[in-house]
This record gives sequence, C-alpha cells and structure tokens, in this order.
Amino acid sequence: MSDTTNRPQAATAEPVSTGVSSGSSGKSLALAKNDSSLVGERGKTAISDIVVAKIAGIATREIDGVHDVGGATERVVGKVRDVLPGTATSTTQGINVEVGELQAAVDVSIVADYGVAIHQLAAAIRRNVIAAIEQMTGLEVTEVNVTVHDIHFDDDDESVDEEPRVQ
Repeated sequence: MSDTTNRPQAATAEPVSTGVSSGSSGKSLALAKNDSSLVGERGKTAISDIVVAKIAGIATREIDGVHDVGGATERVVGKVRDVLPGTATSTTQGINVEVGELQAAVDVSIVADYGVAIHQLAAAIRRNVIAAIEQMTGLEVTEVNVTVHDIHFDDDDESVDEEPRVQ
C-alpha cells in the first residue's frame, strides 16, 4: 500500500502556479494534488476508467525491460487480435484501474525481459505511470501495483523462425 492515501484533498492557502487565473471569488475548490481543477464553480470534469487505463498502458510500454503487458490469457487474446485484419493491439491489455473523482489506483501485469532487475523495473513503471496519469488528468495516483507474470528470454523468439525439421 502507498503512504499517499492520507493526503488532504482540499487546496491549501499557499499559492500554487498552475497557469490558470484564479478569478476574484476567492472560494476554495476541491482540487487534486497537483492543483488542477477537476471540480469547479462551473462544473466538474469526469475522467473515464478507459482513459486512465490507456495512459497507464502506454506509460508502461515506454519502459525498457517490459517485453509485454498482460497475463498469459490476455497475451493470447492479444496475439489472436494481432492476426485478425482490421484490429489493433489493445493499449489497455494487462491494465486494471479504479478511478474516483480525485484519485486513481492502477494494477499493471507485465512480462519482463530476462536480465532486468525486476525491483528496479517495477519502480520505473510506477514512476512513469504516476507521472503520466497525474500530468495528463490531474488525478492523484494512490498506488500502482506491478505483477510480473513471466520472464522473456531472447532465444524464445529465435525458435519461431527456425526451419521445420521435416518437409
């Protein structure tokens, strides 16, 4: 669990530069951690789970050492989808999210490349996912759980390209 779950959700009296002018009303708004307004005087911004999942999926795939995203079943379905014409790889494969009004929690399932320090890989995934979600949505990310389902060896790919033994 993360130690960030006890953070206050309201803005403090200290000024924070967000690039948005603060009007003359002076009312305190419910704000996310980085002070971007999701709930304001003129309405609220709701961010769908799928949006956060796509951001997390892309941020996970950006990290060197991540061979694939998803568990065994998700990867098999992804390979079938790759073969079918007119379909594309799902950016949300292996990503589960819970999104509230001001916070999000993310679960990431990966296959790591052999030789990569898994604890460092998980830390890099966490940093990148948190930074991407918080920067793009203004949501506070309370936790990013990383599950490593498998390790990929380079020689696994070579066996696919071999000539058949019989013709």
